[in-house]
Order: sequence, then C-alpha cells, then structure tokens
Amino acid sequence: MARVEHDLTDAQWAALTAAWQGCAYCGATDRPLQRDCIQPISRGGRYTLPNVVPACGSCNASKCNDEVTGWLRRKRLDERAFLLRHHEIRTALAERFADPEAS
Repeated sequence: MARVEHDLTDAQWAALTAAWQGCAYCGATDRPLQRDCIQPISRGGRYTLPNVVPACGSCNASKCNDEVTGWLRRKRLDERAFLLRHHEIRTALAERFADPEAS
C-alpha cells in the first residue's frame, strides 16, 4: 500500500462533492460523504480525481471492494445514470484541474 500513489487534493475533493451534490451512488444528501474509490485499492485503484466519488457511509460500506457496475446492479441502483454522470463530472474536472505544465 505504501507504494500506491494517492494524489487527490482537498480542492479536487471539494469540487467532486460540489459536482455530485450527494452520494454518487444513491443520491443521499442528508448524511456525511466519504471518499470512495470506484476501482478499489485492493484491485489496483488509487485515491485520484478520476477514481474517487463521494459516497454515503452506507453505500461505501456496502460496496466495499466490489466492482462498481456489478455492485450497482445487485443493489438495483441506476448503473447507466451513474456511469454517464461520472463521465460528465470526470471530464469537466479533468479540464479544470489539468496540469498546464503537462501540455
């Protein structure tokens, strides 16, 4: 785990929570949000802007280290809506937080 790169900044986390406006999975807005890796760390994921979404504690604990689309189906959550929204937010924030020196 020490060799895994985690580079999500506080500003990026704030932007993610503002963009999602609640739990990325169930939409809950009445509880604290936690950082959830779409691809779990145990499966090679990292705490990075494209891989993190805000999740309520219930969804985060339930998903655990499951693959996200299979978990969404099992929970009967809207997989398509999640994937479309994740793509929109990921694209918008990637542009916003693009490293000008990387170009």
